[in-house]
Amino acid sequence: MNYAFVFIKPHANNAAVQAFVKSDLESRGIAISAEGELTGEQIDAGMLIDQHYYAIASKATILKPAQIPVPASLFLEKFGLDWEEAKAQGVVYNALDACKLLDISSDALDDAWAVCKKANKLVKFGGGFYCGLIDSVPEKPPIYVFNGFFMSMRSKFVAPGTSIHYYVVQWSAESLAWKDFRGVVLGPTDPNDAPATSIRGQILARYQEFGLTSVPNTGDNGVHASASPFEGLAERMNWLKTPLEKDPFGQELLAAGIPASTIMEWSVDPQVKGRSLFDSLEDTDSQTCIAKAVELAKP
Repeated sequence: MNYAFVFIKPHANNAAVQAFVKSDLESRGIAISAEGELTGEQIDAGMLIDQHYYAIASKATILKPAQIPVPASLFLEKFGLDWEEAKAQGVVYNALDACKLLDISSDALDDAWAVCKKANKLVKFGGGFYCGLIDSVPEKPPIYVFNGFFMSMRSKFVAPGTSIHYYVVQWSAESLAWKDFRGVVLGPTDPNDAPATSIRGQILARYQEFGLTSVPNTGDNGVHASASPFEGLAERMNWLKTPLEKDPFGQELLAAGIPASTIMEWSVDPQVKGRSLFDSLEDTDSQTCIAKAVELAKP
């Protein structure tokens, strides 16, 4: 059995879309075992979206610069400033603290980040790990900022009055492969590339009928769904606070001999054997996912 976590993003979360998504999932033989609502205030207070995008958010909102594993040689090569000296001067900030220092909104930081990117004052240290020199804010000092793009993304989930609607779903791996759940049922990240019959494809085609105020795009594409059974587990533990030992897929991983401590460490997508853990398990059905996880857990 495959288990996943699905939610309607804030820009699309209304009664019409909820009814459509639920009906579409069930019509494809995907059972919904639980559903509910999480408000922007709950998401903000619990830092749920930060945990969801941990690899990105950890550098933007959770960790301070001194805690971030910055490749000092790349920082020096790009900016001509020694990393230790930059920290000593107090000119490096995560995105959250940058907004406070510069006294700007999330969207304004996103605009400054775009200026920084266009001016080639940006360096990529790894997947979801960037640093940019923000020097375009009037009457504010130049500073180095980590993952400045994340704050605008985050604001869409935590703004007062917003919410997500979630579904805990399951289906037989024999009747629907995980890659088809994502590619055929959900549709690609860019809804313009999604099959017309997919959920994202239909939300794009019918967005006015559904009462959406803007055309769906790559970021605001209607819905999110887990990329693998393991990601589904990590998402249920984060968003719903489901205990590992009470989650059906969590129980299967434990039964396969993977220590609880390893599973918890993996839930924030670390690099395991030189690759993102989530990427290693992406689009695998539950039994294949377990077998790969067992191999990855070996010394």
